[in-house]
Amino acid sequence: MTAMGDRILGLCLLVLAFAYGWVAQQWPEPFGGSEGLGPETFPTILATVLVVGSLYLMIKPDTDAQWPVGKSALELVISIIVLVIYALLMEPLGFIIATTLAVGTLSWRMGAPPKGAFVTGLVSAVVVFGLFNYGLSLSLPNGLLGGF
Repeated sequence: MTAMGDRILGLCLLVLAFAYGWVAQQWPEPFGGSEGLGPETFPTILATVLVVGSLYLMIKPDTDAQWPVGKSALELVISIIVLVIYALLMEPLGFIIATTLAVGTLSWRMGAPPKGAFVTGLVSAVVVFGLFNYGLSLSLPNGLLGGF
């Protein structure tokens, strides 16, 4: 990819960041009034990080970057497919199960042994679920685990 390609990608990501951040600000206020942390907090943080990254990409593009080919390109396509399936399964399966499957699959594709990859996925899913649901009081989907 050339410097111009990096700048075009950076511009597209910048537009995405602003759209994502704007949509996050449109979510209704939680019942009972405003709080310091609401449903828009985490998406707003992600949008801000994406803005910074896209601006960096536009200002200081990599002039000698090469598109991945062969096995590397295939692994990137598999990763994108896993993440799309993850997003689709989040509500029906719930955060813990969907995250365990996604993180486990991605870790396994990066070379971890299957058992270790899915244990890592489970541990990270439970930790993040606990932090969001109990630490930040931001609900994540329970899905099949119902009352967890």
